[in-house]
Amino acid sequence: MPKITLLFASLHALLMLLLAVRVVGHRRSAKIGLGDGGDKSLAKKVRAHANFIEYVPMALILLGLLELSGLGATWLWIAGGTLLLGRVLHAVGLSRSSGVSFGRFWGILLTWASLVFMAGMGIGIALGWSLR
Repeated sequence: MPKITLLFASLHALLMLLLAVRVVGHRRSAKIGLGDGGDKSLAKKVRAHANFIEYVPMALILLGLLELSGLGATWLWIAGGTLLLGRVLHAVGLSRSSGVSFGRFWGILLTWASLVFMAGMGIGIALGWSLR
C-alpha cells in the first residue's frame, strides 16, 4: 500500500479544493459564469488553480510509481514534501501577484526540482540501477 503517496495525494487534493473554492467564490460574487470577464483578480485565481492542475497529477503519478517500485521512504518524503511546499508557495505567490514574486519563483523551482528528481529516480529504477 503506497501510504506516503496516499498522504501527499490527500494533502494536494485539499489544496486543489481550496484553490477551486476561491475561483468559484469569486465567480459567484462577481457574477462571472465563464472565463474571467476581464477581472484580473479572478484571472489570477483561475491561473493558480490551472497551474496546480497542470503539474500535480504527473508528479503524484511519479511519486506513487516510485513508492510501488520500492524507493526508500526518506526519498519519497523528500520528493512529496518538496512538491507540496512548492505548490503552496506557488499558489500563494500567484494569488498575490501576477508578476515576479518570491512564492511564484520558489514554488515553481521546487515543483520542477521534485519532478526532475522523481523522473531521474524513475529512469534509474526502470533501467535497473540500485537506487534504494
